[in-house]
Amino acid sequence: MTDHLPPSSFEPLRTDRLTLRPYVADDAAELHRLLNNFAIIRDLAAVEFPYERDLADAWIASTVAQIGAGQAYHLAITGQEGDAEIQVGAVGLRLDSANRIGHLGYWVAPPYRGHGVAGEAAGRLARWALANLDLDRIAASVATDNPGSIAVLRRIGFRHVGEGMEYFLARKSDQKTLRFEATRADLFGTPEGDAQADGSKPLLLVAACALVDVDRRVLLARRPEGKKMAGLWEFPGGKLNPGETPEAALIRELKEEIGIDVAKSCLAAFAFASHSYDNFHLLMPLFLCRRWRGVPQPLEGQTLAWVAVDRLGEYAMPEADRPLVPLLRDFL
Repeated sequence: MTDHLPPSSFEPLRTDRLTLRPYVADDAAELHRLLNNFAIIRDLAAVEFPYERDLADAWIASTVAQIGAGQAYHLAITGQEGDAEIQVGAVGLRLDSANRIGHLGYWVAPPYRGHGVAGEAAGRLARWALANLDLDRIAASVATDNPGSIAVLRRIGFRHVGEGMEYFLARKSDQKTLRFEATRADLFGTPEGDAQADGSKPLLLVAACALVDVDRRVLLARRPEGKKMAGLWEFPGGKLNPGETPEAALIRELKEEIGIDVAKSCLAAFAFASHSYDNFHLLMPLFLCRRWRGVPQPLEGQTLAWVAVDRLGEYAMPEADRPLVPLLRDFL
């Protein structure tokens, strides 16, 4: 039956040991069996105890609707015992789109604790979210008497940013909490240059291109999960090899990254970005190009988008790229 199938818009996330997938109606009985346990629910602010069976059915139905609407991603954490899939816990992310924040939560059933399941699942979902959703950071709140969860968040890259109070339904009382956050820099790191002998920041030379189509749209590429600054949008291009000119580097990078052929005569120098990151200084000339051969394709796992020039400012970009947007907007 169709109501036993997961939402088609979400592909399960996988790790070496686990699968994070949307819930389906048939999961309700096992979800209820695992979750109706005060040892778990005491640490979940919004869940009542005892956890009634009909709540599991209603909650699963709501998670399917929320994924379909892009409001939240509540996923079953599953593993394998032989050929059988087993539920071991849950991980979820509620989206605050207006503030570009995702709120992370998770639980693991007691028999499966102590094996790194929570960190593996929570880290996977957090990295996926920052690489694929329009978010700037992931937040999490943990009761101060939950040291295991605090350790999980620190281990996967979250920073302690404050304290608070939150009402926990199962305990019927306010509890002191610690607030944690993680940004792309926390989870993916920042680009690095080669260290200099005198301790100064190395200079990193990168060439970038604003490809402009007949409708005055500009091509942006979103860095894929696993890359530094994953999830940010940028102008296609890349680093210069030793002895390479910016034009030659750009022609090579555009062929390797998006499969198009560009002639040097079709590249017009437009502006440049000069930005100091923590570990290096970036110098990036930006070229304009209106003519090329081929259809841009995402050959390195990135996402491509043709963006109207007046909407470029709506896309999260690396700090170095941002000052180029108003220049492009005024010019085009």
